[in-house]
Amino acid sequence: MKKTLPLCTVLLFLWTSCTKPEKEAIWFNKAIDVAAYQLEATAEELANSSLLPRSIWTGYNMDFLVRQMEQEPTCFQDSLWPNPPQEKIGQRRLCNIYDWTSGFFPGSLWYAYELTKDEKLKTLAIHYTNLLNPLRYYKDNHDIGFMINCSYGNALRLAPNDTIQSLIVEAAENLCSRFNERIGCIRSWDFGHWNYPVIIDNMMNLELLFKASKLTQKSKYADIAQQHARTTMKNHFRPDYTSYHVVSYNDDGTVESQGTHQGQNDASAWARGQAWAVYGYTVCYHETHDLDFLNEALHIADMIMQRVQTNDSIPYWDYDAPASPETPRDASAAAVTASAFLALSTQSSDGQKYFKYAESILKNLSEKEYLAAKGTNQGYILKHSVGSLPHGSEIDTPLNYADYYYLEALKRYLDMQK
Repeated sequence: MKKTLPLCTVLLFLWTSCTKPEKEAIWFNKAIDVAAYQLEATAEELANSSLLPRSIWTGYNMDFLVRQMEQEPTCFQDSLWPNPPQEKIGQRRLCNIYDWTSGFFPGSLWYAYELTKDEKLKTLAIHYTNLLNPLRYYKDNHDIGFMINCSYGNALRLAPNDTIQSLIVEAAENLCSRFNERIGCIRSWDFGHWNYPVIIDNMMNLELLFKASKLTQKSKYADIAQQHARTTMKNHFRPDYTSYHVVSYNDDGTVESQGTHQGQNDASAWARGQAWAVYGYTVCYHETHDLDFLNEALHIADMIMQRVQTNDSIPYWDYDAPASPETPRDASAAAVTASAFLALSTQSSDGQKYFKYAESILKNLSEKEYLAAKGTNQGYILKHSVGSLPHGSEIDTPLNYADYYYLEALKRYLDMQK
């Protein structure tokens, strides 16, 4: 396995020689070194499988959930997922290509290749990206944006060909099939008690539509993305710019309900949801130059900086969860926020404060509390994320999307130093 990082080393030498003291580069070098090692080892171990790494299996304790949710045990009756068998606890949790997270591992390999220029990582990125080819026909999930844009979207940047372009457009067309013009949104889920559920996460899938418009020179994809963003802006946000997780619509476009599925309660601020929101509106402004989207992103960003009161800026899994030593942090929310803030810092006249906040998050995620040691953590890069605490799922565990957005943020950070 290669241990050298030629491009990264050269760039960081220039960075430290010209603009930063050498100690400032140490944490960055270590982060990339660990990431490349972990990803390559995992990719080689699973190379003969059709499955991809998602997280590590964890269980839950009912008393702990009651304390975190501040609800009676009876409230969990219909929501808890079964505890995994004891022999699975601590083992790597894998997923198939139709899991909403399937694009993140290939995407992480692409970022690792981009940061290191290690051709072995490129070969592995191509292999795992190609596993997702059947998703070009998939219409049953709004997260096709995550699945395709994070994998094939990065492949298009780093190893472009016509086949990738056509696949991205086909996936965008399938995502558009979930759009309801009367409601003005792309439907998120096909399950549950909601009439027409739309989750804040869906803002992240709009980037695929913007990309398809550029590739085809057809505005319809971007038009749908903007309509979705505007409807979400109208109905998902409270006066303080915290976001509901789930808004469901009636058939006539009026709001049926506003609440949560993965947060502490309907009125709480689920941490990763706030990160999805600031990231999504930052993308929308970048693609449209519409100041409404920029202002929304800035309001959400300022709210995040005000509401996250942890000593390391890594938020609790929900901003309204009890601030106690046992309350899990969510590194995935922090990584998404850092990546979004770095992009936002280049678009705002007050960008330095967002840059500094993102830099602080990245440095803290790169400390041993969150950054895994080589050969540990079942091959994942970051520790301490939370998937869905109300369901007893993926609590205080690595998550493949935490790794992806951490690497994306590191790449953005390096580009800004250059």
